[in-house]
Amino acid sequence: MGRTALSLDANTFAFFTRNPRGGKAKEIDPQDAADFRSFAEEHGFAVLVAHAPYTLNAAAKDDRVAEFARETFASDLERMECTPHQLYNFHPGSHVGQGADVGIEKIAAVLNAVLDAGQTTTVLLETMAGKGTEIGRTFEELAAIIERVDLDDHVGVCLDSCHVWDGGYNIVDDLDGVLEQFDRVIGIGRLRAVHLNDSKNPCGAHKDRHEKIGEGCIGFEALSAMTRHPALRSLPFILETPNELDGYADEIARLREAWS
Repeated sequence: MGRTALSLDANTFAFFTRNPRGGKAKEIDPQDAADFRSFAEEHGFAVLVAHAPYTLNAAAKDDRVAEFARETFASDLERMECTPHQLYNFHPGSHVGQGADVGIEKIAAVLNAVLDAGQTTTVLLETMAGKGTEIGRTFEELAAIIERVDLDDHVGVCLDSCHVWDGGYNIVDDLDGVLEQFDRVIGIGRLRAVHLNDSKNPCGAHKDRHEKIGEGCIGFEALSAMTRHPALRSLPFILETPNELDGYADEIARLREAWS
């Protein structure tokens, strides 16, 4: 993964801790992990943003789904220590008819069950677009989860540009205002990573359909401005656009050029 990222002129990347649809994780080769740590240091890699499987639903109503979430979370956080001091991002979950308040309590309960004071990994709640019964569609919902976590110094937020746009936050015309609202509700210090994606949908559509940078409703100018914003520019930016490797390389090159 590190070599692939370097070939694209990237100095960070995202990776799934296991199959994104769930299942048993492949055993980690300790030598491979050690080689990557050396490789990352040699090439000046920034912090990485791992991603939990999509099937992890910490707000689940079904007991079996909830238990899978707890077991997977605990296992993944243990595995993350093979590459210390990185980020582990997850979709907060869907309350599936229980109500947002119940879902929020359940998500916080899972975090309280799996977080350990000695871990080096920071867990990130991802901002969501608000489709269906998703939790995390507003900054207030994310704040409500964090407020209920005992070891909240191990918890942060990953801001997804497509998701917040689809969720109704106008990052095109009022990025400063959106970030000021984030700071008031959650605290800008909790913002630890950005998923940089264009959107196929207008602001507030609540649909979550990613588009290539500059080919959607957000547009290149607004997304490029996010990478240069003083509150964001030092964070890792992860592309989740519908691309192959050459497409990612092109997006990285264009975004870097806009800095000059």
